[in-house]
Amino acid sequence: MSTASPSGATEELLRALAPRVLGALVRRHGQFDACEDAVQEALLAAALQWPESGVPDEPFAWLLTVASRRLVDGFRADSARRHREDAVFVEGERLVAEPTADALDAPPDEDDSLLVLLLCCDPSLSAPSQLALTLRAVGGLTTAQVAAAFLVPEATMAQRISRAKATLRRAGARFALTDDDTAERMGVVLHVLYLMFNEGYMASSGDVLARAELTTEAIRLTRMVHALLPGDGEVTGLLSLMLLTDARRAARATSGGDLIPLAEQDRMAWNHAEIAEGLALIEDALRATPLGPYQVQAAIAALHAEARAADETDWPQILALYRLLERLLPGNPIVSLNHAVAVAEVDGPRAALAFLDERDLDSRLGEATHRADAVRAHLLERAGSPRAARELYRAAARRTTSLPERRYLESRAAALD
Repeated sequence: MSTASPSGATEELLRALAPRVLGALVRRHGQFDACEDAVQEALLAAALQWPESGVPDEPFAWLLTVASRRLVDGFRADSARRHREDAVFVEGERLVAEPTADALDAPPDEDDSLLVLLLCCDPSLSAPSQLALTLRAVGGLTTAQVAAAFLVPEATMAQRISRAKATLRRAGARFALTDDDTAERMGVVLHVLYLMFNEGYMASSGDVLARAELTTEAIRLTRMVHALLPGDGEVTGLLSLMLLTDARRAARATSGGDLIPLAEQDRMAWNHAEIAEGLALIEDALRATPLGPYQVQAAIAALHAEARAADETDWPQILALYRLLERLLPGNPIVSLNHAVAVAEVDGPRAALAFLDERDLDSRLGEATHRADAVRAHLLERAGSPRAARELYRAAARRTTSLPERRYLESRAAALD
C-alpha cells in the first residue's frame, strides 16, 4: 500500500477509474444496470476506506474486485435470476480469488470509457436522463451529488436514473457498438457534455451564478474523449470552447456573487493557462479537420480571449463567424440572440433590433424567453429607449429562475429609473 492520498486526489482517481471498471464489467456480463449499481457500491467503499488505509497499489483491480463481489451478491439475492447465478457465481468467485485486471478478457490497459459514455447517450433516453446517467456512470458522482448539481431531491434523481437504466434494458442497449452507432452517438455525447458545461457555467436556477463542479466535470470528461479521439475536430473544438469560456470564471462575479458582464470584466483575472491551451487546440482543429459548430464557437471565444480590452474585440470577424454558425445550426434561437449582439457591435443597436424582428424567437425559445427580453432590453438601452428597456429588463428579471441573474437585471432596470 502507498500512503494515504488527499481526499481530493482520491476523488479524482475514483472518477477516472469509474468508467473503466464499469466498462470491464459490462463488457463481460452485460446488464448495464446491475453493473452500474455494483460499481457505485465499489466507489463508495473506496471513498470510505482509501483515505484511512491508503490507495491500493492496484486501484483498478481493487475496484474491479469489489464491484465483482457486489455483482455476485446481487445475483445471489435475486431469486428471479437464480438460473443465471451458478454460471456468474463461479466466474465471480474466480475474479474475487484473482483480483487483477488479468482476470478479464479485456487487456488491463484497455479503456472502455468512451463505450460507456456512448452507452449512456443511447438515443432511447431523454437529454436529462442522458446527463444524469453520464454524471453517475462516467463521472463517478453519487446519486446525491448528481441531485445536488441539478437542484432536485435525491429521491427524484434516483428515480430518474432508475428509469433511465430500465429504458436501456428495455431498448436492448448493447455494449458492442458498430462504427455507425459510434458516429451517430458521438454528436449526442458532445451535446450532453456541452449541456453539462453550460449548466455549470450559467446555472439555470438557484442562488449561485455558476456550478463549478459541473464545468470541471464536463471539461474532465471532454478531455477524456479528446484523448481517445484526438483527431476529431469537433471534440477538439468543444474542449477548446470549454477552456476559453471557463477561463473567465474568476472574473465574471463579484465577491458577493453578482454577475459582471463580459465587457466589464478584469481580463487580468482570466485564467491565461486555460486560454493558451484553448487557443492551441482551436488552431490545430481549424487547420486539420472539416469545420463544425463547436469549432466555430471556439473561434468566437478565441477572439474574445485575444482582445486585451473590450473595445479591442474584433467584432466584424465575430459577426462573420456568427453568420457561418447560423448556417451550421439553422433555427437555433440562442445562436440568433448572440448573433444579434454581434450585429449591434458592428452595425448599431437599431440594426440588431431589426435583425431580431426578422426572426420569430419567442416561439422557439420557450423557457429561455427571458434571455430574448434581456438582449432586447440591452439593445433598446443602447438605442436611447430607456423606458422600453426598463420594462423589458423587469420582464426578464421576473422570468429568470437564477437569483444572481435576476439581481443583475433588476439593477439594470433600476439604473434607468
